Parts: sequence; C-alpha cells; structure tokens
Amino acid sequence: MSERLRRFADVLVGYSAGVKPGDLVVLEGTVNVEPLLDELYAAVLRARGLPSMRANLDLDALLLGEGSDDQASWVNPAELEDVEQADVWIVVEAAANTKALTGISPEREALQQRARRPLRERYLERAARGELRWVLTGYPTQAAAQDAEMSLAEYEEFLYAAAFLDDGDPVARWRAFSDELRHVADFLNAKQELRVVAEDTDLTLAVGGRTWIPSEGHENFPDGEVFTAPLETGVDGTIRFTYPAVFRGRQVDDVRLRFEGGELVEATAARAQDFLEEMISVDEGARRVGELAFGLNDAIQLFTRNILFDEKIGGTLHLALGSAYEECGGRNRSALHWDMICDLRSGSEVYADGELVYRDGRFLAV
Repeated sequence: MSERLRRFADVLVGYSAGVKPGDLVVLEGTVNVEPLLDELYAAVLRARGLPSMRANLDLDALLLGEGSDDQASWVNPAELEDVEQADVWIVVEAAANTKALTGISPEREALQQRARRPLRERYLERAARGELRWVLTGYPTQAAAQDAEMSLAEYEEFLYAAAFLDDGDPVARWRAFSDELRHVADFLNAKQELRVVAEDTDLTLAVGGRTWIPSEGHENFPDGEVFTAPLETGVDGTIRFTYPAVFRGRQVDDVRLRFEGGELVEATAARAQDFLEEMISVDEGARRVGELAFGLNDAIQLFTRNILFDEKIGGTLHLALGSAYEECGGRNRSALHWDMICDLRSGSEVYADGELVYRDGRFLAV
C-alpha cells in the first residue's frame, strides 16, 4: 500500500497538478485519508513546492444539525484567502460516512449551498484564468467500498485500475489516453447540435459556439471525459437517468427531467422527490443545464455512487444541473452543480447535426 500511495501522490503532484518550485499548494482532505495526505505533502516537497495542509474532521452534519442559520451560512474568511492565494489545490474526497447528512433537511443544505456560491465562483474564475490549478481525487475507504457494493480490497483495486496506477508507466498511459480524448473533443467542437435518443430519452442540445474540453487527469483523477456547456436556452426534450443521482450522500432514484427552451419545466423521481425539488430551487440557474459530457474511461465500468468515478464510466453521458464552466463558454451561474448519469451502452443513438455519430456507448467515426 505504501508504495502504491507514493506512486499515487507522485502522479497527482507531477502529472495532474504539475507542481513547480515555489508553488503554494493547498492539500485538503479529511483525517481518515491521512496516509495519502502524508505522501502528497512529501511529493510537493520533492517538487520544491510549498505545501499547506488543510486536514478536517468533516463536521457538516453537526454544523447543519445544531448550528443557527447564520452559523450554517458562515464562510470562513480563511477559505477565501486560500482560494485567492493558492497556485495549486489538491483535494482528497473520501468521507468516513457518506450518509452523514441523511437526517439534515434539504432546506438547510440549500442554505449552505447558496452561502458558499461566491466562494465556488471565485475558485472557478481563478481556475478558468489559469491562475489556480486544482485536482480532485479519491481514496479507498470502507464507506466508499460499501457504497460501491465492494469489499475494501476490491475497491482499492478498482481505484488503482481506473487511474492506470498499476501500469508500468502511468504518466505515459495518461498521455496516450489524452490524445484519444482530444480527438473526440476536436470532433465535437465542429458540431452545432446534438440529439440523444435512448430509453425514455429524446433530448436535443445546442452546442454551437461552445468549447468541448478533454478531461485528461489534470483536474479530476482518475479522469476520462469530454465536456462542454450547452447553450443556456438550447436544451429541449426529455431525459431519464439510468443510475441514481447522488448529491452530498443523498440518493435520488429514477430521475426524469423535461426541458423547454433550456429551462427545466418538469422533474420527477421515484425516491427523494422533496430533495430533488429543493436542490433545483436553490436559485434560478439550478433549473438549467451547466454541463454536457461523455464518459470515455473504459477502465471504469461499474457504478459506485461516487461521481468522481461514475461520470467517467465508458459509454455513458451525463448532464449537470446548475453552474457551467467558463472555459467552455458557459454563462449559467448557480450554487448547484449536480451531475446525473445516463448509460448509453445499450439501445442508444446520438446524432450530431442530424448525422448518427454514436451508438451503444461508442463514437462511430472518431
């Protein structure tokens, strides 16, 4: 494990974040991921960066359960200072209890989401300008393994395979995969409109003038998608998401959405309808699509209830309600960014400008 973690940290610091001498590097994670945080700290030192540790106890359930509205919506000024000063931000996301917020009312979670919107927007603004490089990754924990319905050993093997970390030269593997992703992005960048047809799904999205970006392991790790921001008024039709939509540990089953002129006009779920409605009412931007993406990492084939992996599943498509990425040309702003996944590996077709370009989880001519 220690050798694997060192390799993990070296790839994150050297390839994903590209840490350079003198970079201020914020390392963030909960205390249960201390072994990887230790290796990241050492890897930043070897790269001659300046590591700044932000280990925390993940106390959101206590804050939202016991705190007042003012306390729940308070944003620590130190967080804004980190966002303003950091050159690199590496986050290890692996909650000890992924269901810790189950007993918290959706209204309280929405309150916190709205309060943290300016912080999120400043973070993304600096990233879009190339001033802040960030990486989000995971870690094998019992909670994550249980969500994925695996043993801890099975989950660990899954994570390392998804990230190509057991390859003889993982960086070379990621660079080769990057070439494939860029090829798909270049193909889609020439298109004006996509139509997605699958079970209970017929959705048209205008994408002309927006930029498709290949995700090559620099901001998420593991990675493997191409994404864009559809036109804010250019989404029409219906979509049914194959997998449960999971947000902050809450699971919403069988989500079905209907759009008219880019606006979400109908949203239903077989489970947790109240949570779905509260989240899409966070603000006006929460009712529009901020992201459209294709998952292309064939090393990820299983649904794990962890969006870091699930949105990269080879042969899937996902939409995110809410905030769009500026680097794609997206203009939608929201406190929400909620990814939902549609499996296209069987019985699906995608048309680009009227031409069939994708069937059953594969691009046909890319």
